[in-house]
Amino acid sequence: MNMNVIETQSLIKTYGSIQALAGLNLEVPKGSIFGFLGPNGAGKTTTLRILVGLLRSTTGRATVFGKDVWRDSKVICSNVGYLPGDVRFHDWMTGRAYLSFCDQARGNGAMAEIERLQSRFDLHLNRRIRDYSRGMKQKLGLMQALMHRPDLLILDEPGTALDPLVQQTLYEELRAVAADGRTVLFSSHTLSEVEQLCDRVAIIRGGRLIESGTIAALRERAVRRVEFRLKGGDPARLAYPEGFDAHVGGDGVVTATWKGEVDRLLSWLATVKLADVSIGPPSLEDLFAAYYREDHDT
Repeated sequence: MNMNVIETQSLIKTYGSIQALAGLNLEVPKGSIFGFLGPNGAGKTTTLRILVGLLRSTTGRATVFGKDVWRDSKVICSNVGYLPGDVRFHDWMTGRAYLSFCDQARGNGAMAEIERLQSRFDLHLNRRIRDYSRGMKQKLGLMQALMHRPDLLILDEPGTALDPLVQQTLYEELRAVAADGRTVLFSSHTLSEVEQLCDRVAIIRGGRLIESGTIAALRERAVRRVEFRLKGGDPARLAYPEGFDAHVGGDGVVTATWKGEVDRLLSWLATVKLADVSIGPPSLEDLFAAYYREDHDT
């Protein structure tokens, strides 16, 4: 039984001579909180718009709930909550009127959930949207995506313009969605957001998938920061193991990054006469930054 809610196969999207997606293969398992990462212009928003039927791919295939995203978009979208990155509203409406309109369009039945979310996000629904701040509009967009309790949430940069307390409320709501067996796919370029929330993550660069896996697996591939001082001797004369990128400071302190199994690092350190040593946790930020630098270099 296929447990992937979303699948794309060799997905390509071109705009004239510009290729936004270049053969993207993506799988999002049911019940996961899945982070979709990449620098601006990597193809994240294009992918999300294809998944909700707003864009048609040039070639390739994409399915949601096992259905074709273009041919079956009406059926799919009835069970999807979508937050675009550039969410817009009819500013003359009140927040309550807008959510009531969305509820009626979906067949009614979400008013109790609207009231619950209004309390959670502390949003004044009786004000006109034209008087909302950017953060308030983001709350309203999140409420319309969440209010009908869809089996799939597709969110483009959901934490944008939210203050830290509201972000934590959002994270709690998304965790509750996953705990209920439903699925979340959200794009982000904020590493801390991904580390707090995600079970799995995909990194896209230049319209191609360059990394996909669990957060734990990515941490194993990430680098650790190491710093030590010798009891005696010249640290420049040490035979450093492969994967140990060292720099010797003028004070004799060696700072380095280590990419590899921690057991091998500890075995090597045990052969060195140390006055002091510290080993930092794996840095996903360094790993992601390396991917982003490659994007700018290509």
